[in-house]
Amino acid sequence: MEVQILQLLDGAKEAKGLTVIIDVFRAFSTACYALAEGAAKIIPVGNIENAYQLKEQHPDYILMGERNEMKPHGFDFGNSPSQLIGSELKGKTLVHTTSSGTQGIVAAGHVPEIITGSFVNAGAIISYIKNRKPEMVSLVCMGYACEFPTDEDTLCAEYIRNELKGLSNNFPQMVEIIRKGSGERFFEPEKQEWAPKEDFDLCLDLNRFDFVLRAEKEGEFSFLRKIDVAGGILR
Repeated sequence: MEVQILQLLDGAKEAKGLTVIIDVFRAFSTACYALAEGAAKIIPVGNIENAYQLKEQHPDYILMGERNEMKPHGFDFGNSPSQLIGSELKGKTLVHTTSSGTQGIVAAGHVPEIITGSFVNAGAIISYIKNRKPEMVSLVCMGYACEFPTDEDTLCAEYIRNELKGLSNNFPQMVEIIRKGSGERFFEPEKQEWAPKEDFDLCLDLNRFDFVLRAEKEGEFSFLRKIDVAGGILR
């Protein structure tokens, strides 16, 4: 099994094989929490206008996401897992658009299979890939607004690669690097409205979930389906 780590939108466009689009802070951590709260499915879109269009066509859909890390006008939720816990999402369809992660899913649409990447379900991702036995795995780190790499996404890719290759990981050390680097904003008082400190711990709650999120095509858009490590569909 060949494993490559790629960065940003160019990396998503160059990806080959089973592709993991990684966005730890916070798109694909948030997506896991949303589906764990009972959401039926998530439609990831790159263009925010597509999100508004889907809402207009389907008023019962819930809009979730961010631009410049903040909740866009008219959205039901931002891109924050702490906002979702305890919400009434059972059976709901969510439309999710972010500056990084969902952009990567759209850009990697040419590959045979896309799953999302985060620490909260890293163990399930690793088991899923081992079960699939692909010749090539692309780990794509989406970074901050697809503009520059971030500690959390790169370290998540390294964590997954190391586990696939039988190498050791020091997760507590990774957390400290992230806390002092790109995760520092979650502890700044003036940013608590849109980057609450609770999100830092929720996004780095290693292996909290035992499922994988796989992107599957449905008409014009894809949707994220919750599956187990053997590839079985979970309800």
